[in-house]
Amino acid sequence: MSRSMPGLPPPRPIPLKERSSILFVEKGQLDVLDGAFVLVDQLGIRTHIPIGGIVCLMLEPGTRVSHAAASLAARAGTLLIWVGEAGVRLYASGQPGGARADRLLLQARLALDDTARLKVVRKMYALRFGEDPPERRSVDQLRGIEGARVRETYRLLARTHGARWDGRAYDPHAWDTADLVNRCLSAATAALYGITEAAILAAGYAPAIGFLHSGKPQSFVYDIADIVKFETVVPEAFRVAAAVEHGRLLDGWRVTDPVATVRHRCRDAFRRTNILERLIPLIEEVLAAGGMDMPVASDEAMPVAFDDSKGLGDAGHRG
Repeated sequence: MSRSMPGLPPPRPIPLKERSSILFVEKGQLDVLDGAFVLVDQLGIRTHIPIGGIVCLMLEPGTRVSHAAASLAARAGTLLIWVGEAGVRLYASGQPGGARADRLLLQARLALDDTARLKVVRKMYALRFGEDPPERRSVDQLRGIEGARVRETYRLLARTHGARWDGRAYDPHAWDTADLVNRCLSAATAALYGITEAAILAAGYAPAIGFLHSGKPQSFVYDIADIVKFETVVPEAFRVAAAVEHGRLLDGWRVTDPVATVRHRCRDAFRRTNILERLIPLIEEVLAAGGMDMPVASDEAMPVAFDDSKGLGDAGHRG
Protein backbone atom coordinates (compact mmCIF):
# COMPACT_ATOMS: atom_id res chain seq x y z
CA MET A 1 0.00 0.00 0.00
CA SER A 2 1.43 3.38 -1.01
CA ARG A 3 2.00 5.96 1.62
CA SER A 4 0.64 9.45 0.98
CA MET A 5 2.88 12.48 1.39
CA PRO A 6 2.18 14.44 4.58
CA GLY A 7 0.64 17.87 4.33
CA LEU A 8 -1.63 19.37 1.71
CA PRO A 9 -1.19 18.43 -1.96
CA PRO A 10 0.92 20.98 -3.85
CA PRO A 11 -0.90 23.54 -5.99
CA ARG A 12 -0.64 23.52 -9.76
CA PRO A 13 2.85 24.59 -10.90
CA ILE A 14 3.53 28.31 -11.13
CA PRO A 15 4.48 29.61 -14.62
CA LEU A 16 8.23 29.96 -15.05
CA LYS A 17 8.10 33.71 -15.64
CA GLU A 18 6.62 34.24 -12.15
CA ARG A 19 9.32 32.27 -10.30
CA SER A 20 12.68 33.08 -8.78
CA SER A 21 15.44 31.91 -11.06
CA ILE A 22 17.84 29.57 -9.30
CA LEU A 23 19.09 28.39 -5.92
CA PHE A 24 22.38 26.63 -5.13
CA VAL A 25 22.34 24.11 -2.28
CA GLU A 26 25.25 22.35 -0.61
CA LYS A 27 26.06 20.32 2.51
CA GLY A 28 22.64 19.31 3.74
CA GLN A 29 19.71 16.92 3.44
CA LEU A 30 16.74 17.95 1.30
CA ASP A 31 13.56 16.45 2.66
CA VAL A 32 9.84 17.00 3.16
CA LEU A 33 9.04 17.53 6.84
CA ASP A 34 5.58 18.46 8.08
CA GLY A 35 4.55 19.01 4.48
CA ALA A 36 7.32 21.57 3.81
CA PHE A 37 10.34 21.27 1.50
CA VAL A 38 13.36 21.90 3.74
CA LEU A 39 17.14 21.75 3.85
CA VAL A 40 18.41 20.19 7.08
CA ASP A 41 22.02 20.95 7.99
CA GLN A 42 24.41 18.91 10.14
CA LEU A 43 23.07 20.55 13.30
CA GLY A 44 19.49 19.65 12.44
CA ILE A 45 18.52 23.24 11.62
CA ARG A 46 15.77 23.43 9.03
CA THR A 47 15.74 26.01 6.25
CA HIS A 48 12.45 26.21 4.38
CA ILE A 49 12.71 26.35 0.57
CA PRO A 50 9.64 27.56 -1.39
CA ILE A 51 10.15 24.82 -3.97
CA GLY A 52 7.22 25.78 -6.19
CA GLY A 53 8.54 29.32 -6.63
CA ILE A 54 11.98 28.36 -7.96
CA VAL A 55 12.91 27.39 -11.51
CA CYS A 56 15.70 24.99 -10.54
CA LEU A 57 17.83 23.82 -7.64
CA MET A 58 21.55 23.32 -8.29
CA LEU A 59 22.68 20.56 -5.93
CA GLU A 60 26.38 20.81 -5.13
CA PRO A 61 28.64 18.27 -3.37
CA GLY A 62 27.52 17.37 0.14
CA THR A 63 23.80 17.44 -0.70
CA ARG A 64 21.50 14.46 -0.21
CA VAL A 65 17.94 14.26 -1.49
CA SER A 66 15.15 12.14 -0.06
CA HIS A 67 12.61 10.37 -2.26
CA ALA A 68 9.87 12.63 -0.87
CA ALA A 69 11.84 15.76 -1.77
CA ALA A 70 12.49 14.60 -5.34
CA SER A 71 8.82 13.69 -5.73
CA LEU A 72 7.57 17.05 -4.45
CA ALA A 73 10.02 18.95 -6.68
CA ALA A 74 8.74 17.06 -9.72
CA ARG A 75 5.11 17.73 -8.79
CA ALA A 76 5.88 21.41 -8.30
CA GLY A 77 7.64 21.57 -11.69
CA THR A 78 11.07 22.46 -10.28
CA LEU A 79 14.17 21.05 -11.95
CA LEU A 80 16.81 19.37 -9.77
CA ILE A 81 20.34 19.45 -11.22
CA TRP A 82 23.22 17.58 -9.58
CA VAL A 83 26.46 19.44 -10.28
CA GLY A 84 30.09 19.65 -9.20
CA GLU A 85 31.72 22.55 -7.40
CA ALA A 86 30.32 25.90 -8.59
CA GLY A 87 28.15 24.05 -11.08
CA VAL A 88 30.93 23.41 -13.60
CA ARG A 89 30.25 19.68 -14.01
CA LEU A 90 26.82 18.19 -14.61
CA TYR A 91 26.35 14.73 -13.13
CA ALA A 92 22.62 14.29 -13.61
CA SER A 93 19.41 16.25 -13.86
CA GLY A 94 15.80 15.52 -13.12
CA GLN A 95 13.00 16.04 -15.60
CA PRO A 96 9.97 17.58 -13.95
CA GLY A 97 8.07 18.02 -17.20
CA GLY A 98 8.39 18.32 -20.93
CA ALA A 99 9.01 15.43 -23.31
CA ARG A 100 5.85 15.94 -25.37
CA ALA A 101 6.01 13.89 -28.55
CA ASP A 102 4.76 16.66 -30.86
CA ARG A 103 7.47 19.09 -29.76
CA LEU A 104 10.21 16.47 -29.68
CA LEU A 105 9.27 15.35 -33.21
CA LEU A 106 9.42 18.93 -34.47
CA GLN A 107 12.80 19.52 -32.85
CA ALA A 108 14.19 16.29 -34.28
CA ARG A 109 12.85 17.00 -37.78
CA LEU A 110 14.41 20.45 -37.75
CA ALA A 111 17.77 19.10 -36.60
CA LEU A 112 17.83 16.33 -39.22
CA ASP A 113 16.85 18.52 -42.16
CA ASP A 114 19.94 20.39 -43.41
CA THR A 115 17.97 23.31 -44.83
CA ALA A 116 15.79 23.75 -41.75
CA ARG A 117 18.77 23.41 -39.41
CA LEU A 118 20.64 26.14 -41.27
CA LYS A 119 17.61 28.44 -40.98
CA VAL A 120 17.50 27.85 -37.22
CA VAL A 121 21.24 28.53 -36.86
CA ARG A 122 20.97 31.72 -38.91
CA LYS A 123 18.13 32.90 -36.65
CA MET A 124 20.18 32.22 -33.53
CA TYR A 125 23.08 34.19 -35.03
CA ALA A 126 20.81 37.15 -35.84
CA LEU A 127 19.30 37.18 -32.35
CA ARG A 128 22.73 36.93 -30.71
CA PHE A 129 24.55 39.61 -32.69
CA GLY A 130 21.67 41.86 -33.79
CA GLU A 131 22.41 41.43 -37.50
CA ASP A 132 21.90 38.83 -40.19
CA PRO A 133 24.76 36.40 -40.77
CA PRO A 134 26.69 36.38 -44.05
CA GLU A 135 24.89 34.71 -46.93
CA ARG A 136 25.86 31.35 -48.44
CA ARG A 137 27.54 30.02 -45.30
CA SER A 138 27.19 26.51 -43.93
CA VAL A 139 26.50 25.65 -40.30
CA ASP A 140 30.20 24.85 -39.79
CA GLN A 141 31.23 28.15 -41.35
CA LEU A 142 28.78 30.10 -39.20
CA ARG A 143 30.09 28.26 -36.15
CA GLY A 144 33.60 29.46 -36.98
CA ILE A 145 32.47 33.05 -37.55
CA GLU A 146 30.51 33.02 -34.31
CA GLY A 147 33.49 31.61 -32.40
CA ALA A 148 35.74 34.41 -33.60
CA ARG A 149 33.18 37.06 -32.63
CA VAL A 150 32.70 35.47 -29.21
CA ARG A 151 36.43 35.46 -28.52
CA GLU A 152 36.61 39.13 -29.48
CA THR A 153 33.63 39.93 -27.24
CA TYR A 154 35.35 38.27 -24.28
CA ARG A 155 38.49 40.30 -24.97
CA LEU A 156 36.58 43.59 -25.20
CA LEU A 157 34.63 42.91 -21.99
CA ALA A 158 37.84 42.08 -20.14
CA ARG A 159 39.39 45.35 -21.32
CA THR A 160 36.24 47.34 -20.47
CA HIS A 161 36.15 46.06 -16.90
CA GLY A 162 39.91 45.93 -16.40
CA ALA A 163 40.14 42.17 -15.84
CA ARG A 164 43.14 40.09 -16.80
CA TRP A 165 42.32 37.92 -19.79
CA ASP A 166 44.33 35.05 -21.25
CA GLY A 167 41.44 33.33 -23.00
CA ARG A 168 38.56 31.07 -22.01
CA ALA A 169 40.18 27.98 -20.55
CA TYR A 170 39.39 25.70 -17.61
CA ASP A 171 39.42 22.02 -16.69
CA PRO A 172 36.07 20.89 -15.23
CA HIS A 173 37.92 18.04 -13.52
CA ALA A 174 40.35 20.44 -11.81
CA TRP A 175 38.31 23.47 -10.75
CA ASP A 176 41.07 25.09 -8.67
CA THR A 177 43.52 25.24 -11.59
CA ALA A 178 41.47 27.84 -13.49
CA ASP A 179 42.30 31.52 -13.07
CA LEU A 180 39.92 33.88 -11.28
CA VAL A 181 38.08 35.23 -14.30
CA ASN A 182 37.49 31.75 -15.74
CA ARG A 183 36.11 30.54 -12.40
CA CYS A 184 33.75 33.51 -12.35
CA LEU A 185 32.67 32.85 -15.94
CA SER A 186 32.05 29.17 -15.22
CA ALA A 187 29.89 30.01 -12.21
CA ALA A 188 27.95 32.59 -14.23
CA THR A 189 27.26 30.37 -17.22
CA ALA A 190 26.31 27.43 -14.98
CA ALA A 191 23.53 29.55 -13.48
CA LEU A 192 22.27 30.52 -16.94
CA TYR A 193 22.46 26.95 -18.23
CA GLY A 194 20.36 25.78 -15.27
CA ILE A 195 17.40 28.05 -15.92
CA THR A 196 17.70 27.54 -19.68
CA GLU A 197 17.49 23.76 -19.33
CA ALA A 198 14.45 24.16 -17.08
CA ALA A 199 12.78 26.34 -19.72
CA ILE A 200 13.56 23.86 -22.51
CA LEU A 201 12.07 20.99 -20.52
CA ALA A 202 9.05 23.06 -19.53
CA ALA A 203 8.40 23.89 -23.17
CA GLY A 204 8.46 20.20 -24.04
CA TYR A 205 11.76 19.98 -25.92
CA ALA A 206 14.97 17.97 -25.50
CA PRO A 207 18.15 19.58 -24.10
CA ALA A 208 20.36 17.23 -26.16
CA ILE A 209 19.02 18.01 -29.67
CA GLY A 210 20.99 21.09 -30.68
CA PHE A 211 21.57 22.95 -33.92
CA LEU A 212 24.79 24.93 -33.65
CA HIS A 213 26.06 22.71 -30.84
CA SER A 214 25.72 18.95 -31.16
CA GLY A 215 26.80 15.71 -29.53
CA LYS A 216 26.41 16.82 -25.90
CA PRO A 217 23.62 16.20 -23.38
CA GLN A 218 22.99 19.96 -23.20
CA SER A 219 23.57 21.00 -26.82
CA PHE A 220 20.26 22.86 -27.15
CA VAL A 221 20.82 24.46 -23.74
CA TYR A 222 24.07 25.96 -25.05
CA ASP A 223 22.34 27.07 -28.25
CA ILE A 224 19.68 29.05 -26.41
CA ALA A 225 21.79 30.30 -23.48
CA ASP A 226 24.50 31.62 -25.80
CA ILE A 227 21.98 33.99 -27.38
CA VAL A 228 21.55 35.89 -24.11
CA LYS A 229 24.68 35.23 -22.05
CA PHE A 230 26.54 38.39 -23.09
CA GLU A 231 23.64 40.60 -22.04
CA THR A 232 23.12 38.83 -18.73
CA VAL A 233 25.78 36.80 -16.94
CA VAL A 234 29.12 37.30 -18.70
CA PRO A 235 29.48 41.03 -17.86
CA GLU A 236 28.75 40.24 -14.21
CA ALA A 237 31.56 37.68 -14.14
CA PHE A 238 34.05 40.23 -15.49
CA ARG A 239 32.88 42.90 -13.04
CA VAL A 240 33.43 40.60 -10.07
CA ALA A 241 36.80 39.32 -11.30
CA ALA A 242 38.08 42.84 -11.96
CA ALA A 243 36.96 44.05 -8.53
CA VAL A 244 38.85 41.22 -6.83
CA GLU A 245 41.98 41.63 -8.95
CA HIS A 246 42.23 45.36 -8.22
CA GLY A 247 40.96 45.27 -4.63
CA ARG A 248 38.03 47.52 -5.52
CA LEU A 249 34.67 47.70 -3.81
CA LEU A 250 31.75 46.42 -5.87
CA ASP A 251 28.60 48.42 -5.26
CA GLY A 252 30.09 49.50 -1.94
CA TRP A 253 30.99 45.97 -0.76
CA ARG A 254 34.26 44.07 -0.56
CA VAL A 255 34.13 40.83 -2.55
CA THR A 256 35.22 37.99 -0.25
CA ASP A 257 33.72 35.06 -2.18
CA PRO A 258 33.87 35.69 -5.95
CA VAL A 259 31.78 32.68 -6.95
CA ALA A 260 28.97 33.47 -4.51
CA THR A 261 29.04 37.13 -5.59
CA VAL A 262 28.77 36.13 -9.24
CA ARG A 263 25.75 33.97 -8.48
CA HIS A 264 23.98 36.74 -6.61
CA ARG A 265 24.64 39.24 -9.37
CA CYS A 266 23.45 36.75 -11.99
CA ARG A 267 20.15 36.36 -10.16
CA ASP A 268 19.84 40.16 -10.15
CA ALA A 269 20.62 40.21 -13.88
CA PHE A 270 17.95 37.60 -14.53
CA ARG A 271 15.38 39.80 -12.81
CA ARG A 272 16.62 42.95 -14.48
CA THR A 273 16.44 41.48 -17.99
CA ASN A 274 13.18 39.53 -17.43
CA ILE A 275 14.97 36.44 -18.70
CA LEU A 276 12.47 33.96 -17.26
CA GLU A 277 9.66 35.65 -19.14
CA ARG A 278 11.69 35.65 -22.36
CA LEU A 279 13.23 32.18 -22.53
CA ILE A 280 10.30 30.05 -23.72
CA PRO A 281 9.14 32.58 -26.34
CA LEU A 282 12.79 32.77 -27.46
CA ILE A 283 12.91 28.97 -27.87
CA GLU A 284 9.71 29.03 -29.92
CA GLU A 285 10.98 31.92 -32.08
CA VAL A 286 14.24 30.11 -32.84
CA LEU A 287 12.52 26.86 -33.82
CA ALA A 288 9.84 28.64 -35.86
CA ALA A 289 12.61 29.93 -38.14
CA GLY A 290 13.02 26.39 -39.46
CA GLY A 291 9.74 26.76 -41.32
CA MET A 292 8.12 23.47 -40.28
CA ASP A 293 4.66 23.02 -38.79
CA MET A 294 4.15 21.51 -35.35
CA PRO A 295 2.99 17.87 -35.63
CA VAL A 296 -0.52 17.20 -34.38
CA ALA A 297 -0.48 16.12 -30.73
CA SER A 298 -1.95 12.70 -30.03
CA ASP A 299 -4.97 12.23 -27.83
CA GLU A 300 -2.71 10.68 -25.18
CA ALA A 301 -0.44 13.78 -24.99
CA MET A 302 0.19 15.18 -21.51
CA PRO A 303 -2.11 18.11 -20.73
CA VAL A 304 -0.90 21.60 -20.01
CA ALA A 305 0.13 21.79 -16.36
CA PHE A 306 1.22 25.44 -16.21
CA ASP A 307 -2.03 27.33 -16.54
CA ASP A 308 -1.18 30.74 -18.01
CA SER A 309 -3.92 32.91 -19.42
CA LYS A 310 -1.33 35.05 -21.23
CA GLY A 311 -0.16 32.12 -23.31
CA LEU A 312 3.37 31.66 -22.04
CA GLY A 313 3.64 28.49 -24.09
CA ASP A 314 5.06 26.02 -21.57
CA ALA A 315 2.62 23.38 -22.76
CA GLY A 316 5.01 20.51 -22.30
CA HIS A 317 5.23 20.79 -18.52
CA ARG A 318 3.29 18.18 -16.64
CA GLY A 319 2.30 18.26 -13.00
